[in-house]
Amino acid sequence: MSRTKLQVTSFQQRVYDATRGIPRGKVTTYKLLGAAIGCGSSRAVGQALRRNPFAPVVPCHRVIRSDLTLGGFGGKTSGPKLRRKIALLAKEGVHFTEGRLSEPNRVHTFSR
Repeated sequence: MSRTKLQVTSFQQRVYDATRGIPRGKVTTYKLLGAAIGCGSSRAVGQALRRNPFAPVVPCHRVIRSDLTLGGFGGKTSGPKLRRKIALLAKEGVHFTEGRLSEPNRVHTFSR
Protein backbone atom coordinates (compact mmCIF):
# COMPACT_ATOMS: atom_id res chain seq x y z
CA MET A 1 0.00 0.00 0.00
CA SER A 2 1.53 3.34 -1.00
CA ARG A 3 1.21 6.54 0.98
CA THR A 4 0.21 9.70 -0.82
CA LYS A 5 1.97 12.87 0.25
CA LEU A 6 -0.40 15.79 0.75
CA GLN A 7 0.20 18.58 -1.73
CA VAL A 8 -0.36 22.10 -0.46
CA THR A 9 0.77 25.35 -2.00
CA SER A 10 3.17 27.68 -0.22
CA PHE A 11 0.26 30.10 0.26
CA GLN A 12 -1.90 27.40 1.85
CA GLN A 13 0.99 26.43 4.12
CA ARG A 14 1.36 30.05 5.29
CA VAL A 15 -2.37 30.16 6.06
CA TYR A 16 -2.21 26.86 7.95
CA ASP A 17 0.88 27.87 9.93
CA ALA A 18 -0.76 31.13 11.03
CA THR A 19 -4.02 29.36 11.86
CA ARG A 20 -2.16 27.02 14.20
CA GLY A 21 -1.25 30.14 16.21
CA ILE A 22 -4.86 30.89 17.16
CA PRO A 23 -5.18 29.87 20.83
CA ARG A 24 -7.92 27.57 22.07
CA GLY A 25 -10.91 29.65 23.20
CA LYS A 26 -10.13 32.44 20.73
CA VAL A 27 -11.14 33.19 17.16
CA THR A 28 -9.76 35.44 14.47
CA THR A 29 -11.17 36.76 11.24
CA TYR A 30 -10.29 35.84 7.68
CA LYS A 31 -9.14 39.45 7.25
CA LEU A 32 -6.87 39.47 10.33
CA LEU A 33 -5.42 36.11 9.34
CA GLY A 34 -4.76 37.41 5.83
CA ALA A 35 -3.06 40.53 7.19
CA ALA A 36 -0.87 38.37 9.43
CA ILE A 37 0.53 36.57 6.39
CA GLY A 38 0.64 39.59 4.10
CA CYS A 39 -2.43 38.72 2.04
CA GLY A 40 -5.15 41.27 1.37
CA SER A 41 -7.71 38.75 0.19
CA SER A 42 -9.98 37.33 2.88
CA ARG A 43 -11.56 35.17 0.20
CA ALA A 44 -8.21 33.54 -0.66
CA VAL A 45 -7.67 32.77 3.02
CA GLY A 46 -11.13 31.22 3.20
CA GLN A 47 -10.48 29.10 0.13
CA ALA A 48 -7.24 27.78 1.65
CA LEU A 49 -9.04 26.93 4.89
CA ARG A 50 -11.84 25.26 2.96
CA ARG A 51 -9.26 22.78 1.69
CA ASN A 52 -7.53 22.29 5.07
CA PRO A 53 -6.32 18.67 5.12
CA PHE A 54 -4.80 19.02 8.60
CA ALA A 55 -7.89 19.66 10.74
CA PRO A 56 -8.11 19.67 13.69
CA VAL A 57 -4.34 20.23 14.11
CA VAL A 58 -4.88 23.32 11.97
CA PRO A 59 -7.98 24.68 13.77
CA CYS A 60 -9.80 26.32 10.86
CA HIS A 61 -12.99 26.35 12.95
CA ARG A 62 -11.44 29.29 14.85
CA VAL A 63 -11.69 31.63 11.85
CA ILE A 64 -14.83 33.77 11.44
CA ARG A 65 -16.03 36.70 9.35
CA SER A 66 -15.03 40.31 10.09
CA ASP A 67 -18.60 41.11 11.13
CA LEU A 68 -18.08 38.48 13.87
CA THR A 69 -20.52 36.00 12.36
CA LEU A 70 -19.55 32.39 11.76
CA GLY A 71 -18.75 32.42 8.05
CA GLY A 72 -18.38 28.96 6.62
CA PHE A 73 -16.91 25.60 7.49
CA GLY A 74 -15.76 22.98 5.02
CA GLY A 75 -17.18 25.07 2.20
CA LYS A 76 -20.68 25.24 3.69
CA THR A 77 -22.46 28.16 5.35
CA SER A 78 -25.31 26.15 6.84
CA GLY A 79 -26.29 22.64 7.76
CA PRO A 80 -24.33 19.92 9.56
CA LYS A 81 -20.88 21.35 8.79
CA LEU A 82 -21.70 24.74 10.26
CA ARG A 83 -23.31 23.09 13.29
CA ARG A 84 -20.04 21.19 13.77
CA LYS A 85 -18.10 24.50 13.75
CA ILE A 86 -20.49 25.91 16.36
CA ALA A 87 -20.05 22.79 18.51
CA LEU A 88 -16.25 22.85 18.25
CA LEU A 89 -16.16 26.51 19.26
CA ALA A 90 -18.65 25.99 22.09
CA LYS A 91 -16.45 23.20 23.45
CA GLU A 92 -13.67 25.81 23.65
CA GLY A 93 -15.93 28.34 25.41
CA VAL A 94 -16.63 30.47 22.34
CA HIS A 95 -20.32 31.23 21.94
CA PHE A 96 -22.53 33.01 19.44
CA THR A 97 -25.77 34.87 20.14
CA GLU A 98 -28.14 35.37 17.22
CA GLY A 99 -25.33 34.34 14.92
CA ARG A 100 -22.70 36.81 16.23
CA LEU A 101 -19.73 36.29 18.53
CA SER A 102 -21.01 36.85 22.08
CA GLU A 103 -17.69 38.05 23.49
CA PRO A 104 -15.72 40.20 21.02
CA ASN A 105 -12.74 40.11 23.41
CA ARG A 106 -12.21 36.54 22.21
CA VAL A 107 -10.87 37.84 18.88
CA HIS A 108 -7.20 36.97 18.53
CA THR A 109 -4.97 39.50 16.82
CA PHE A 110 -1.58 38.53 15.53
CA SER A 111 1.54 40.34 16.73
CA ARG A 112 4.07 41.31 14.15
